[in-house]
Amino acid sequence: MTLATQIASDLLDIKAVYLKPSDPFTWASGIKSPIYTDNRITLSYPETRTLIENGFVDTIKEVFPEVEVIAGTATAGIPHGAIIADKMNLPFAYIRSKPKDHGAGNQIEGRVIKGQKMVVIEDLISTGGSVLEAVAAAEKEGAQVLGVAAIFTYELPKATENFDKAGVKLVTLSNYSELIKVAKVQGYIDADGLTLLKKFKANQETWQE
Repeated sequence: MTLATQIASDLLDIKAVYLKPSDPFTWASGIKSPIYTDNRITLSYPETRTLIENGFVDTIKEVFPEVEVIAGTATAGIPHGAIIADKMNLPFAYIRSKPKDHGAGNQIEGRVIKGQKMVVIEDLISTGGSVLEAVAAAEKEGAQVLGVAAIFTYELPKATENFDKAGVKLVTLSNYSELIKVAKVQGYIDADGLTLLKKFKANQETWQE
């Protein structure tokens, strides 16, 4: 079993992912979606958490071997980033969604040296907008961002477009395609549900038609 398959299976087992093709969720963006993901739940399950953090370490060593500092996005990327940095014996920082409105007005907490090679950790990629803003903030402070590593991606075309436009490399431990395959095999969805989930990936606006 691949890492992507195992993580997808775990996310379903611990109910970090819910699939409701016939009764969709409404995301904050207003998108009607057959899937809802809360990867913060993984922190409460040591076996899954260890699988994820070890997966991050192995992936970062392979894809970003020059990394010098790990940064987590606030708030979901912070715990994962801190664990990864500890496992890799690297410095850790985290990136706020916006600068503090008091004190020194920091957006990056921790010490990042100008030119330091950074990997940014995120838990979930939908369109990629928020993590790319974090990348931009880190680069503004002088970091050299090698790329973004995340637990899971919905594989939305908009995300691919946004990362390509920003020129930022993205790697993920698991993904939507793998998850819906596992969900069908394990009986979380039926054939009709799988069809709807595939249609959502292809087009988020017309998948219910």
